[in-house]
Amino acid sequence: MAIKIVPVAEAQAELVDAAVALGDRYTKTLGLLTPPAYRTHASEGGLLVAVDDGEVIGYALFGLPKRSPYVRLAHLCVAEEHRGKGAARLLVEEIRRRHRDRLGIKAKCRRDYGLSEMWTSLGFVPRGEVRGRGRDGETLDGWWLDHGHLDLFSGMESEALLVVTVDHGVFADLRGRAPAGEAAESQALEAGWLTDLVEIACTPQLHHELRDIADTAERKHQRAASQGLRQVTPDVDAVVVRSRELLQAARTAVGGNELPGDTELLRRLHYVAETSCAGLQVLVTRDPVLSQLADVAWNIARVKVVTPSVVTMHVDELRQAQMYRPADLMGTEFRAGEVAPGAEAELIAFFNQSGDDSGSGFARRLQTLAGDTVVWHRELLRDGQGRPVALYAWAMDGRTLTVPVLRTAAHALEETLARQMLFLLKRLGRDCGAQVVRVSDPFPSPAAKAAAGDDGFFEHEGGLASLLVDACGTAREVEAVAGEAARELGRVETALQADLPAEVAGVVERVWWPAKVMDSQMPSFLVPIEPRWSTELFNVPATLLPRSDELGISREHVYYRSSGRRGESVPARLLWYVSKGSSHEEGQMVVGCSRLDEVVIDGPDALHSKFEHLGVYGREQVRAIARKDASGRAMALRFSDTEIFPRVVPLRRLNSLAGSLGLQFSLMSLSKISNKLFQAVYEEGHRRT
Repeated sequence: MAIKIVPVAEAQAELVDAAVALGDRYTKTLGLLTPPAYRTHASEGGLLVAVDDGEVIGYALFGLPKRSPYVRLAHLCVAEEHRGKGAARLLVEEIRRRHRDRLGIKAKCRRDYGLSEMWTSLGFVPRGEVRGRGRDGETLDGWWLDHGHLDLFSGMESEALLVVTVDHGVFADLRGRAPAGEAAESQALEAGWLTDLVEIACTPQLHHELRDIADTAERKHQRAASQGLRQVTPDVDAVVVRSRELLQAARTAVGGNELPGDTELLRRLHYVAETSCAGLQVLVTRDPVLSQLADVAWNIARVKVVTPSVVTMHVDELRQAQMYRPADLMGTEFRAGEVAPGAEAELIAFFNQSGDDSGSGFARRLQTLAGDTVVWHRELLRDGQGRPVALYAWAMDGRTLTVPVLRTAAHALEETLARQMLFLLKRLGRDCGAQVVRVSDPFPSPAAKAAAGDDGFFEHEGGLASLLVDACGTAREVEAVAGEAARELGRVETALQADLPAEVAGVVERVWWPAKVMDSQMPSFLVPIEPRWSTELFNVPATLLPRSDELGISREHVYYRSSGRRGESVPARLLWYVSKGSSHEEGQMVVGCSRLDEVVIDGPDALHSKFEHLGVYGREQVRAIARKDASGRAMALRFSDTEIFPRVVPLRRLNSLAGSLGLQFSLMSLSKISNKLFQAVYEEGHRRT
């Protein structure tokens, strides 16, 4: 009987259990993974099994990251007695068939397993290596199976790490000489597929607990093992204050008799406080006391207290929440301005430097820009305490926006600031008529460099560069503009085909922003929004108190609405239609567009917890939307890279454009529109005459 490849749903317990049992046979090579992780992958369409004569003989476990256009292969497993039948090839081919719209498949495998021949036979090619975090510091080879879409985008995506802190219990599971019997859940954090997704950090409290280990040999062993982790050093005074706040809140929330004494409780809460004050957001523990205080940790310190299994099952969601937190950015009084002449030396202590760029050399380079014949704009961003947190310089050189300095300082919101700055530079370049943004800084901040891949920046002449493709039209028209920009950098043109899959078109429109490929399969929607919410999200209609365009929330956000579906799919384009307001509010106009990245329907509390880091809406506001819905649920639209049109498109003109195309649309709720209407409205919003 021929081998069949069967997709597994979460409810198919027998098939899930068979995959778990098979995986447990090979934990020495696959790494530990708990049964709930298999079920989570199954619920997300990430589990296939190979069945031969009614027996599960192999399986593939994979993820579909929301922010990256590739498939991440976690496990590819075939029972030893059934190898040689082609099951592995069939599993890989089925992943390719089901997810052809993704750019390819990524996998990692220990070099010393000697499986390079197997990966090569399946069509994978080696792509770099990383060092594992296991006890023996093994080397993992990266493997890539390309789907043949667009060479230009290979390797562009960023794999920014989720940095988590661990308490001593989890650390001992990972590095102790005699781990506890329940250590398997923690040890799953070191599975090979998580190596470049999760980094473990060591806090001062962990070092205190290592010092207190009575057994000398064990103490030395664990201390030596801790040196391989990222060391975080939060401000001591801030940790003391935060710990007291947590202690008071814990006593109020839980009560005295259910918790240990203050001394013991403070020891545990120090992990939360240090995580928070280090600018991190995830503490991993198996301690039931800390788990009991998870709500307190989040409400007071904005730290998610989670078990190891939550990290392995929800790594993409946790990474996104930690990396990008515009809600926190909004609540801080950032101020932007030019670097004052003579103030260059002040900046040395704040921004990353190395080599010839260090110390006074860095200051001299900034001074040189001030005295150059080219008019360089030297922009500095300070936080609410006046501390420099971001620095960049720019000038136009023909059709290129050149950026000789791009730095972010160590800060709790550094990754968020880096993402905002990169998009700011793209918008600035577009406004100036640039075709290329080129970062020539030889030592850009690691945070900026890590985030640059997501925005289509690639290595070029020792720096970073990105194409600005200001075209809204067919694949051929976008390709022509992109080719002209690529030739500016001496790069080969990339061919685009009509009818591109939505996932691929989404990548094109993200990395070649503001390009819009209108003859692709990527759909468009019209979203009515009340003036009060459009003011919160876009500052349109504008408030009486102006706010910074540079540090607004237009990079990524969430809009909540009723749960009724209108054919939403992702990725997609959104047009924002501000509905009629009260007598003193503007309305009935299309004000801009965004890219739709995710659609989630759930209870209001679950939605708010998932997307709180993206700001603006409170829990009660989301609950109010759900109360009006018969299902008691709400819908969250996560969108990004919003463009506010230079000129609004009033309802009268919107009707005229639709009529000229023989099209109709609805303003009662979110509705799908034709790409032709999207293009007509977009071009109208950018019309100069």
